[in-house]
Amino acid sequence: MSKLFHSFRARLLIVLAVLLFGTLLVQYILNVRAERNNALRIAEQAKALMSGITLGVKGINSKDLYMYQLLKNSGEPLPDLIQNILIVDDTWHVRDSLDQTYFPFQENNETKYRQLREVTTLPPAILTLNDNTSLLPPTVTRANFLSATEPRAFFVPIEGLTTVDKKEVVWYLIVVVGPTEQSTGIFNREAAKPLIYTLGVLLLATTIAALLVWRFTKPIADLSWAARKIAHGQLNFRVPVRTQDEMGQLVTQFNEMIAGLERGKELETKLREAEKSAVVGRFASGIAHEIRNPLNYINLTLDRLRSSYKPADETKQEKYDSHIANLKEEVKRINKLVTDFLSLTRPRELETRPLDLRDELTDAMRIVEDQAAENGIKTKLNFNGRVGVIKGDEESLRSVFTNLFLNAVQAMGVNGGELTVTVIEKNNRVQIEVADTGCGIPPEHLPKLFEPYFSTKETGTGLGLAIVKKNLEEHNGTIDVQSTPNKGTIFTVTLPTEQN
Repeated sequence: MSKLFHSFRARLLIVLAVLLFGTLLVQYILNVRAERNNALRIAEQAKALMSGITLGVKGINSKDLYMYQLLKNSGEPLPDLIQNILIVDDTWHVRDSLDQTYFPFQENNETKYRQLREVTTLPPAILTLNDNTSLLPPTVTRANFLSATEPRAFFVPIEGLTTVDKKEVVWYLIVVVGPTEQSTGIFNREAAKPLIYTLGVLLLATTIAALLVWRFTKPIADLSWAARKIAHGQLNFRVPVRTQDEMGQLVTQFNEMIAGLERGKELETKLREAEKSAVVGRFASGIAHEIRNPLNYINLTLDRLRSSYKPADETKQEKYDSHIANLKEEVKRINKLVTDFLSLTRPRELETRPLDLRDELTDAMRIVEDQAAENGIKTKLNFNGRVGVIKGDEESLRSVFTNLFLNAVQAMGVNGGELTVTVIEKNNRVQIEVADTGCGIPPEHLPKLFEPYFSTKETGTGLGLAIVKKNLEEHNGTIDVQSTPNKGTIFTVTLPTEQN
């Protein structure tokens, strides 16, 4: 049963069924109410008709009093639906009426009666089947149907009356009954009530359906948004899973697909880096044999020239020694370049042992302190609390910290500044922040910063930070960078402690 309610299609069908049932239920209640109101109207008309007939019969039987006098003597009011009651004889003379306009009158000491045709306010008539309509006055029309919302004149034949000459005649008792509710033409409030209720139900059902459709289609909109981001190459996001139904399962599978694409992109990037490293490795191995042997021969030759072929003139000796020293320095620089190539590309065995991070950072800082002091740069080491022991290769990590400190000093140049190294240990990992107040790094250069041969320096080889990243990865460490142009740069190195 729980699986049924977790189904998108099942829930949608249930909601539609509930809306349909609710609409039908409201419509049924409105119909029942309308039937009850019609029954009440008919009952009111029947009650008014019986009261009118009763008063009219009394008026026929009374020879001295009119109906209004009988009504006054009884003390009981007629129902509001009765508009008029008329007593008409066989010659269509009005003998009595609640409307005194149609009372008999005296003329030349003779009683005169109004003709029924003079009563212009009579509504359509309701007659029995046996009534001969041809005898009715032409001003009286017969109603085709009985209506509770329109006035009607009920013609009730009174038989058994005899004239002076003993002739039996038929009189008519006309009871004019008004509508139970007055109609106001096309704008009938009672007729509009069911429509208003139905409109309200439809609006409510439409609103609920719109909300449900919006909720059910929200995952589709999220997937469309995610597809656009994927088309633009963005993979570092996930679509929120809002439900556990089919749409939720689709979103989950979509997220797994994004994760797979992201992993594939990472693998592709690593593969390109590996290909680059392989090419560089082959190139470095080749030039190591081709360059190092001549470099060793040149270095030995320079030493021999310095000792065996020195000029006798002291002035020339000074220049001679200076040239030899410059040549040996250039040979040393070329040899270091070859060594950097090999360090980047050639795997080597790490000689790991427990290291005190305070000592390693202090030793690395000593290497750059003289150059920093010459440029007016202040150096500072901050150890916040206890710093754990790390396990690593001393030479490799010394190279990491020295490279970062030298880069910071070079970024600040001769204008002075501050080099601050902050060490924090948390969750069995040590975090080293190397912050400088130098020129900063443009945002477009940050993604390429650790790539081999990329350098922002005119004389740089682009291998320093690449070697730093490689050495840290060999120690299961990471490095991140944050930089603001003209304000400074922060390199954050994270290493596991010996316990981790």
